[in-house]
Amino acid sequence: MVRRTKEEAQETRNRLLDAAEVLFQAQGVSQTSLQQIAHQAGATRGAIYWHFKDKAALFNAMMDRVTLPLEAEVARASAGSGAEPMGEVEHQMVEALKLMTSDMQVRRVFDIATHKVEYTHDMESVQQRHLSARNGCVTEFEKAMVADARRTRRRLPIPAPAAAQGLHALISGLIQNWLLDPSAFDLVETGRQAFRVYLTGLGFPPNVPGAVR
Repeated sequence: MVRRTKEEAQETRNRLLDAAEVLFQAQGVSQTSLQQIAHQAGATRGAIYWHFKDKAALFNAMMDRVTLPLEAEVARASAGSGAEPMGEVEHQMVEALKLMTSDMQVRRVFDIATHKVEYTHDMESVQQRHLSARNGCVTEFEKAMVADARRTRRRLPIPAPAAAQGLHALISGLIQNWLLDPSAFDLVETGRQAFRVYLTGLGFPPNVPGAVR
């Protein structure tokens, strides 16, 4: 009986998160009420407060159900012990873009996180989450760039932190623009080409193994 109750509670929680995804994408986070989410899920408002402290907690739980591609793949590349750091970052970036184009839930949640949320006072924890993920990704880019510059005995033309910020802005900007109109361009191929051009501008020529592959 206890097991069944736990299963029912988890099922209700999942329904609430599914409903939140649908409504957040359709009408924006600020325009979606907890009552609307409860109604969409076939649950009560009380059920929401049983599982989530507030809308921000519900939003963060929705985000926890998927791994956002860019941050996750770059972290995976950084955790590896490969001898070609930027080559590994490129490979993982391409895998992230492929996931974005093939997994509808990842695409939907990323669309909500980038286009459908306002960082109001009651959503401060969501903003902090976004900043933490962004900063972590930029840090991993910087570490990989410094390591590859050292490996190839090259000096970056701009400080590594600025180069890392620029690379993150390039890739995240491509994803955000692609989400506005997925038919506008091939995200994976455009991302690969833009990445290589950017690294070439930093002094990593395409014929250097591992710098860009």
